Amino acid sequence: MENNSNILSNPQEFINYLNQESQKVLEMYSTAGSEDMFKQFTQSWTELATRSFEDPTVWVRAITDYQQAQMNLWQNILTGKSAETPVAQPQKGDRRFAAEEWSQNPVFSYIKQSYLLSSNLLNEMASNANLSDNEQKKLEFYTQQYIDAMSPTNFAVTNPEVLQQALETKGQSLIDGLQNLLGDVDKGRITMSDDTAFTLGENIATTAGSVIFENEMLQLIQYKPTTEQVFSRPTLIVPPCINKFYILDLQEHNSYVKYCVDQGQTVFLVSWVNPTVEQRELSWDDYVENGTLKAIDAVKKITQSEKINTVSWCIGGTIMASTLAVMAKRKDESVASSTFLTTLTDFTDPGDLSVFIDEQQVKELTQKVDDEGLLNGRNLATAFNMLRSNDLVWSFVVNNYLKGKSPAPFDILYWNGDSTNLPAKMYNFYINEMYINNKLAEPGGLTICGESIDLRDIKIPVYFLSTIDDHIAPWKGTFCSTETMQGKIEFVLGASGHVAGVINPASKNRRNYWTGGELGQGADHWLETAERQEGSWWPNWAKWLKPKAGKKVDAPKGFGNAEFKVVEPAPGRYVSARVD
Repeated sequence: MENNSNILSNPQEFINYLNQESQKVLEMYSTAGSEDMFKQFTQSWTELATRSFEDPTVWVRAITDYQQAQMNLWQNILTGKSAETPVAQPQKGDRRFAAEEWSQNPVFSYIKQSYLLSSNLLNEMASNANLSDNEQKKLEFYTQQYIDAMSPTNFAVTNPEVLQQALETKGQSLIDGLQNLLGDVDKGRITMSDDTAFTLGENIATTAGSVIFENEMLQLIQYKPTTEQVFSRPTLIVPPCINKFYILDLQEHNSYVKYCVDQGQTVFLVSWVNPTVEQRELSWDDYVENGTLKAIDAVKKITQSEKINTVSWCIGGTIMASTLAVMAKRKDESVASSTFLTTLTDFTDPGDLSVFIDEQQVKELTQKVDDEGLLNGRNLATAFNMLRSNDLVWSFVVNNYLKGKSPAPFDILYWNGDSTNLPAKMYNFYINEMYINNKLAEPGGLTICGESIDLRDIKIPVYFLSTIDDHIAPWKGTFCSTETMQGKIEFVLGASGHVAGVINPASKNRRNYWTGGELGQGADHWLETAERQEGSWWPNWAKWLKPKAGKKVDAPKGFGNAEFKVVEPAPGRYVSARVD
């Protein structure tokens, strides 16, 4: 930072500098793939403006309403009635304007309401654009991104809480915020949790176990039993290769892995490699042939069980579905049942991610990934964070940089910041053949590991867990799998979103889920006929799995066997490799 002492001696200069530096981070976090948010916003609005000349009534009505509301706002401000009769209110759940000053102070009340009126104007015009479905989604998404970025809460001089804290601390909060900002610029990401609060294997990812196999794709972890007897048929967990497996093994009270172990299951888990540029040629076939198939074979040999049960999540589930289809072609019946957590196999509706996924954007992104050899985990995390930008970007900009506070320890957000890369060959296949071309859902649409696969060949019992507020794998999209796979299907819909809906520990018994809907007539009909159940879905799943888990046998005394010897204690080396 140049002229540090001069800036610190002049509060206004310091605030201006802080705003400028904050804007750099805002812009860094306002990118999606290869296109800048503001560029997308401008392009979308240019197209909207061009079309509006054909029918200007939307513009005229919206602007007239906006002008009238602004006049009412000024009248309320001048008569002192701004707090009693606001012309614009934040939406329910919007915590940005919770401070009393936003309502009681006439200046900040005006700033807030004027911003909300402008936001409503932009959103109304965007929602009435009458573009193609894909362009309409992009326009509405980038309009909301622009609105969120321009909130007065995001800038020091228009946020009363920031100004009050700077006054109370005699400017120390601003100095602390600048240090937080500079630290995050070096990291290339916003700190969302106290990075010093968690250490893998010590207070997170602590379920006892050992790595008993590894290759260039994965480490395979076997967990130590906690019961004297275990079910004879083991459980293999295949997590996403986007982010890391320990979302399933956070702390003792919310560890899905420990819950499975405590139910008497013999649990194995795949810890995917965090690939480097040198592994750019790893393919989808590699993730199946040298990934899941190798893990299945190892688990069978270690437990001497002819069949196993599998659990997989998100892209891990997509890999597992590919694996099961390959196994079906090879007449391999090693998997007795399979559980899919928030997994897409039909990509007709990719949810909010669709704003990043069209042929032009994907073409540019895949070229970039080819050039660099991998999809950088930071870029992927940015795209996911943008889907909940107020919660996962701007709230931390305000807290960390403008208020100078350090984020509290939060295991899920710590995990969220621990990104992983994806190898170029695998990622470009995934994004093109599944998201763009939707070939996995097509019989014979893909050849994987030398097999022309068809998901309809999967005829084992399947448990699907989806979540009603999932913005990454929308539940109606995941429901399509129930109409593709041919075995006995159990579909369960959990409350909340992609992560919180899955990590819903039975010990807390929070939220709710739906079961028992009528299959075969679409997602809406299923929900209409389903019954709401209170609490966690975990016990429901455990009850479903129990009759498929085999008889009870004495728990093994050690890990692995003569062929698969202990490599190192869990959680292993692979999960410790960071993008930073």
